[in-house]
Amino acid sequence: MIRIRHPLAACAALIFAVAFVGTGTAQERRVPGSPAEMMASFAPVVQRVAPMVVNVYAAKVVANRNPFADDPFFRRFFDLPGLMPREQVQRSLGSGVIVDPSGLVVTNNHVIEGADEVKVALADKREFEATLVLKDARSDLAVLRLKDGREQFPAIELSNSDDLQVGDLVLAIGNPFGVGQTVTHGIVSAVARTQVGITDFQFFIQTDAAINPGNSGGALVDLRGRLAGINTAIFSRSGGSQGIGFAIPANMVRVVVASAKSGGKAVKRPWLGAKLQDVTVEIAESLGLKRPGGALVANVSAGSPAARAGLKTGDLITAIDGQTVDDPNAFDYRFATKPLGGSAQLGLSRNGKEMRLAVALESAPDVPRDELVIQSRSPFLGAKVANLSPALAEELRIDAKSEGVAVIDVPNNSVAARYGFQRGDVIVTVNEQPIEKTRDLERAAGESARVWNVTIMRGGQRISAEFRG
Repeated sequence: MIRIRHPLAACAALIFAVAFVGTGTAQERRVPGSPAEMMASFAPVVQRVAPMVVNVYAAKVVANRNPFADDPFFRRFFDLPGLMPREQVQRSLGSGVIVDPSGLVVTNNHVIEGADEVKVALADKREFEATLVLKDARSDLAVLRLKDGREQFPAIELSNSDDLQVGDLVLAIGNPFGVGQTVTHGIVSAVARTQVGITDFQFFIQTDAAINPGNSGGALVDLRGRLAGINTAIFSRSGGSQGIGFAIPANMVRVVVASAKSGGKAVKRPWLGAKLQDVTVEIAESLGLKRPGGALVANVSAGSPAARAGLKTGDLITAIDGQTVDDPNAFDYRFATKPLGGSAQLGLSRNGKEMRLAVALESAPDVPRDELVIQSRSPFLGAKVANLSPALAEELRIDAKSEGVAVIDVPNNSVAARYGFQRGDVIVTVNEQPIEKTRDLERAAGESARVWNVTIMRGGQRISAEFRG
């Protein structure tokens, strides 16, 4: 490994190679013009923003079961207290950002997932209990409210993250490794990382500002002290920062915060009603494209906004409201951050001809989900299932035309997990009985059987399996 050390003067030149002048969103990027500019400091920005960044402490109680507790022989002949579940408190540490003076705090969903108790510590060391207002697993964001209705808290301003450019200076603020509030600096390394695999919406700001465990949910801010994104993940072979960190753009944060302020229990987003796929090199050649790019329409659901707009299988979406679409992940992000109501203009190519279509921005229709956890001894024991609808299909990123019952949660230690069931599976039949509603599955799971023949849909593939009870 080659290690390069930069002299201090070179670092200073790099750090302050960008100076912001003017008002509003107009920015002039230029080389420092005087020694005074070389002595500039991030301190004023940090002093203003630091009170808005908090530490988030989450705790949940889990039961550690004795491995013999479920064995009928041991339960019958050795029914000892030691076989009973023992409770243990698991704690997680992260960061958050105050986004509203009333005490609304944004953090990562994975920081508080499953927590029984959440506490928030401000920069001035005061601690508050917090309640969960809304969580959105698809974006890995959650909104908390501090339990203090009397105080007005300093709240951060959200930027238009689409204005970020590669090379812009940013600061990362959070609580890495639990050492206390820490500030690191770097540049924007990329603005639209779509192949990271962290959340449903694959569209991240990449930065080389040092981000470490404990920074999750913290602020990535620009030099005006505005929130550019929520730090959420790092690429690392060691567990520590290696200069590749990812943040959820502020424009996605804005959508989740707006849903929380409106009193919604879930984030409502526009529904396209079409399945999109990547354009490979081979597909690009067949379409006569100079390079792979865009989102290819694989199918369109009847009655959906896409169908009503006139979108067809084989269309290549290249832009939305004038913003270029490089792949389906980029389209999903752009579309998901549009406000409901009105329409969006899709730029597309059909049979080599450029076209524009206006698609309505409306949420997917839902039905009573009748969510339940399967309790009967069967391969489905412990799985949480729900009735399918276009809205749930959108959440699970599965084909809206699927028929059956959707698996929406499979605890790691459950029987269903040991049999290999996954979130997003659609259970179609059990022992040749069609499964149309959750109660159908509950009834089928309650029947005694030595052999279970199950048909599921997973990733667009129909899979049949035989399980022995």
